[in-house]
Amino acid sequence: MIRVLVVDDEALIRTGFQHILGAADDIEVVAAVPGGQAVRTVRELRPDVVLLDIRMPDVDGLTVLAELRRLRQPPVVAMLTTFDTDEYVATALRSGADGFLLKDTDPEQLPHLIRTLAAGGVVLSATVTRTVVNGYLDSGPDAPAVRDVARLTDRERAVLLLIAEGLSNVDIGTQMHLSTGTVKDHVSAILTKLGVSSRVQAALLAERAGLLRPLRGGEGG
Repeated sequence: MIRVLVVDDEALIRTGFQHILGAADDIEVVAAVPGGQAVRTVRELRPDVVLLDIRMPDVDGLTVLAELRRLRQPPVVAMLTTFDTDEYVATALRSGADGFLLKDTDPEQLPHLIRTLAAGGVVLSATVTRTVVNGYLDSGPDAPAVRDVARLTDRERAVLLLIAEGLSNVDIGTQMHLSTGTVKDHVSAILTKLGVSSRVQAALLAERAGLLRPLRGGEGG
């Protein structure tokens, strides 16, 4: 059972996510609270995944994210927003967010996205394309990113590419014929060598290093 906490200051949004996710047999919404109660609720209930509004009037979502990342065993955190061009996106990703979802994401997709997050996959809403992310982060290869990626072994670099494609540890293991435990070890080593705290940050660094084929000019949708 995947335990989920919804954090949003709008009661309607909290109720909506509770109903949608609660209908899935393998997902339990353990609580739905406003921002001011987020950190305390995480400490008490220890959810696997937190859906966190990026903008809230009582407490900033980025502040909550930073506090959650400092926990000894932080949950997976996906940021929620109404706009795919929110200026806080880059900060959230740099701060260790594991995903980024629009509040109007197709309800039928939400359970699958939660499962992907819980399994260690990277989740960016379909409309938050790599082009949008590059609008906030320096586009094109940069020397520090290239230098960081050069520290990886060939196998670690191959795992990094699959992380950037959004694959979970299980999927990476299947594709590379490795055990899930071995994949976890590689992921841990990758994050350490790259000096990042999340899979999303690793994926973005890989792109800045020029490892990923750009989506501009024809690919994507």
